Amino acid sequence: MSLQYSKLTPETPPAAEFPPPGTPDIEIARSVQPQSILLLAQQRFGLPGESLVPFGHYKAKLDMAYVDTSDTASRGKLVLVTAITPTPAGEGKTTTSVGLNDGFNRLGVRSSVCLREPSLGPCFGMKGGAAGGGRAQVIPMEDINLHFNGDFHAITTAHNLLASLIDNHIHWGNEAGLDPRYVNWRRVMDLTDRSLRNMVCGLGGAAHGVPRETGFDITVSSEIMAILCLADGRADLKQRLGNIIVGRRSDMTPVTVRDLGVEGALTVLLKEALQPNLVQSLEHNPVFIHGGPFANIAHGCNSVTATRAALALNDVVVTEAGFGADLGAEKFIDIKCRHTGLRPDAAVVVCTIRALKMQGGVPRSQLSSPDLAALREGAANLERHIRNLQQFGLTPVVCINRFPDDTEDELALVQSISEELGVRAVSADHWATGGEGATELAQAVLDQMDEGTPEVKFLYEDSLPLADKIRTIATRIYHAGSVEFSTAAKKQLEEYESLGFGHLPVCIAKTQYSFSADSSVKGAPSGHTLPVREVRLAAGAGFVVAVCGDIMTMPGLPRRPAALDIALDEDGLVVGLT
Repeated sequence: MSLQYSKLTPETPPAAEFPPPGTPDIEIARSVQPQSILLLAQQRFGLPGESLVPFGHYKAKLDMAYVDTSDTASRGKLVLVTAITPTPAGEGKTTTSVGLNDGFNRLGVRSSVCLREPSLGPCFGMKGGAAGGGRAQVIPMEDINLHFNGDFHAITTAHNLLASLIDNHIHWGNEAGLDPRYVNWRRVMDLTDRSLRNMVCGLGGAAHGVPRETGFDITVSSEIMAILCLADGRADLKQRLGNIIVGRRSDMTPVTVRDLGVEGALTVLLKEALQPNLVQSLEHNPVFIHGGPFANIAHGCNSVTATRAALALNDVVVTEAGFGADLGAEKFIDIKCRHTGLRPDAAVVVCTIRALKMQGGVPRSQLSSPDLAALREGAANLERHIRNLQQFGLTPVVCINRFPDDTEDELALVQSISEELGVRAVSADHWATGGEGATELAQAVLDQMDEGTPEVKFLYEDSLPLADKIRTIATRIYHAGSVEFSTAAKKQLEEYESLGFGHLPVCIAKTQYSFSADSSVKGAPSGHTLPVREVRLAAGAGFVVAVCGDIMTMPGLPRRPAALDIALDEDGLVVGLT
C-alpha cells in the first residue's frame, strides 16, 4: 500500500533569485525574503496567530496548547537523517536534512524538518555556523546561529542557578548534609574555553563560601539541556529536574535537586525555553529548531516536544541526529526512542565522495582528483554505518551529497557498493539547486516507507548491567575488541547500580572522528580497545554517560578560531558566518 499523504500545491521557490555558486552561505541566505512566520504557520498548519509567540517577524515559539499530540491524534512518518563518520571534507547532514524537507514539499508532501540549535562554541570556534548550506539553508541564518530565541541562555542560567544554590546551601549550614568533596554539579557556559575545565571555587575566606574543586562544561553537555530535550511537557520537566543528583553525603547517599527544594525555580527559568521554535527554509518550508545537545558528549537529538509537534502537524517529518550514525543514530534509538516510544519510519545516511576518499587516506588537498581505489577503501566506513543501522531494523537510503567535482564513475561506485548491501544510493544536488536537487532522494525515501513500517530494535535490554551495555555498543557498533574501564569508572558503575540506576541506557561520550577513541584512525577499524575513564550519572535526563578516551565536555578553541573571520560590515550586517 502506498503512503497516504496530503497533497500540497507548493509555490514555486524563487530559484532565479539565488546568487551563483560560490557565493558565501550568508549572502545566499540574505538573498531570499522570508515569509511572515505567522502567515506561514497559518497557511501550512492552520494555526491561529495567537498560537505563536513571535520573536520579530520571521521566528517564533509555538504554544503547545494549540497542538494535539495525544496518543489518539494522527501522526506523520518520521525520517531519521544520519551520516558517515565526519571529516574536514564535509558531509552535509544538516544541509541534506533541509534539502530533503524541501524536496518532500516539492513533491507535494506536507513536511517539516526538526533540527538542533547551534551552539555559540562551534560558531566562534570550529564551524562558524550551523544552519545548513548553499541553497538548502534555514533562515534567518544570523539569528539562528547567534543567540536565537534565548533557549541556550535559559538553560545556562538554570544550570548555573543550581550551582549557586548548592554552594549557598553549604554556606548557610548545609541542612542536606552535602559533602563538598562529592558535589558533582559543575558550571556551564555556551562557549569553548579550555582554561575553565578545572578550577577551585570558594576561595577568599569564610565569607566567600567553602573551597572545593569544580569546573565548567559547555552548555550543550548540561544535564538540563538533555532534560529539556527529553521532557514531555512541563510536569515531566519539573519531575526530571527534581531527580538530578547534585552530590553525595559523607555516607555516599545521594542529594537531589528535590532535596534542596529548588526544582520549581529551575522550571520557571525554562518555561518559555520548553516551547519549540518555528522558522523556515529558503524555500519557505516550516523548520522546527529546538534544543542542542552534541552527540559526541551528549545524546545529540533535538527536543521531543518539537518532534511531537511536527509529527502532529505533518505527513512526514525529517529529523537529524548529530555526527555519524555510530553516535547520533545509536543514541536517537537507544535513548530518545526508548524514553518516548517514538520510532523512525525510514533512515537516510549522508555521505560525500570527498569524505569517503578522505576515509580512504586521501589528503584534503587532493580530494578534487578522482581516486577510485581510495574511494573503495574509504567506503568501508559507509558500509559499517549501513550495517549498524540494519542491526536496528532499518534499511537506510544512502544520500550522496554531490560536489561539483564528483565524477560519474565515483558516483556509480558508491551506488554499486550500496546496492551490494541491499540499500539504494541516490545522488542529490540540494546544496546547489535546493529542493529541486533532492526530489529524487525524497521519492526514494517515500518508496522505502511504502515497503512497510520497519520493526525498530534496541541494541540492548534495560535489564543488562551498565558495563555490559557499554560493551554492547563498543563491540557491535564500534567493532571494538574490548572495553577497558578505569578504576574510577568501575567504582562509579557499581555505585550507580547499587543506587537503582542500572536499568538506564548509556550515552557514550567519545571522539566523533573515528569508530575508535583515537580521532586519527579513519575508515572502519576493528579490534581496538575502548577506554572508559569515568562514568557520570544523569538521573534527571535518564541515562548514564561513559566518558571515553581524551574527549572533553568543555572543548577548546582551535589554533585559528572562526571568531577571527566574524564581524559586522559597514552596513551593520554580520559577515563570516558559514
